Amino acid sequence: MAKRIQFSSHGGPEVLEFTDYQPAAPGPKEVRVQNHAIGLNFIDTYFRSGLYQPPALPSSLGTEGAGVVEAVGSEVSSFKVGDRVAYATGPLGAYSELHVLPAERLVKLPDEISFEQAAAVMLKGLTVQYLFRQTYQLQGGETILFHAAAGGVGSFACQWAKALGVNLIGTVSSAAKAERAMQQGAWATIDYSHEDVAKRVFELTDGKKCPVVYDGVGKDTWETSLDCTAPRGLVVSFGNASGAVSGVNLGILAQKGALFVTRPTLMGYADTPQRLQSMADELFAMISSGKLNVEISQRYALADAAKAQIALSGRQTTGSTILLP
Repeated sequence: MAKRIQFSSHGGPEVLEFTDYQPAAPGPKEVRVQNHAIGLNFIDTYFRSGLYQPPALPSSLGTEGAGVVEAVGSEVSSFKVGDRVAYATGPLGAYSELHVLPAERLVKLPDEISFEQAAAVMLKGLTVQYLFRQTYQLQGGETILFHAAAGGVGSFACQWAKALGVNLIGTVSSAAKAERAMQQGAWATIDYSHEDVAKRVFELTDGKKCPVVYDGVGKDTWETSLDCTAPRGLVVSFGNASGAVSGVNLGILAQKGALFVTRPTLMGYADTPQRLQSMADELFAMISSGKLNVEISQRYALADAAKAQIALSGRQTTGSTILLP
């Protein structure tokens, strides 16, 4: 038997239960991982609330973690018992002491990257990798807008942008978060609690606006993002922290300057084991070189996952948060 967090109905953090369960034996192409650290992410709350549907209820949560291979399926040759591994792309069930998942979803973890670092960085760091290196290939010299720049993804985005020579304008909700984003490498910040974001972007860019805007907030920032994007620029809507963007009239893209828009996901880019490992290798190299600092600001026991989600949803966290089995 092992322990895990599960939920039997959708709702708030109160639906999460810390319970015993019997982990399955790995199938032919699967691996069972003993988790040493587990990542906490906004997407976890989407599954809990019902915005995203889990395969079936009761369900566990979480798609990100790091640990040691405990058992392998009969057809798995890429991993062996004792290997250090990390994962970020599911399936659900990372909020557990033991997690069974397809071998193709795992990456090999270099010795210089700790389990806690990997659990804190995999989903957020790989997200920044595809946003900056694939969805729009930042070359350096651009001025971009990134919403929620002091959050988990935003903190890595600030650092990665600076490493690329990109001027990142970050939106934040307080003076403290503005200071944090600047410390992480932002070029400028805009406090949306009392500043007009579109107006400030116009001023900061001498009226040119941004060739690409990265929006992980969703409903509350969608129209602002359009107003901050340069003609023929790209709006990258990659998250729903304030709720999903819906009811979009494509004509608005014409009105705002023949804009492009995309709604990418990590799985849309890390869609083969080779691509996933390549993306992770670049991420790990950024950490090893010191260009990316993994700051773990909050650690919770796995049993306290509900408390951790309350803090995350209440914007009471900075940097990364991990759960420890």
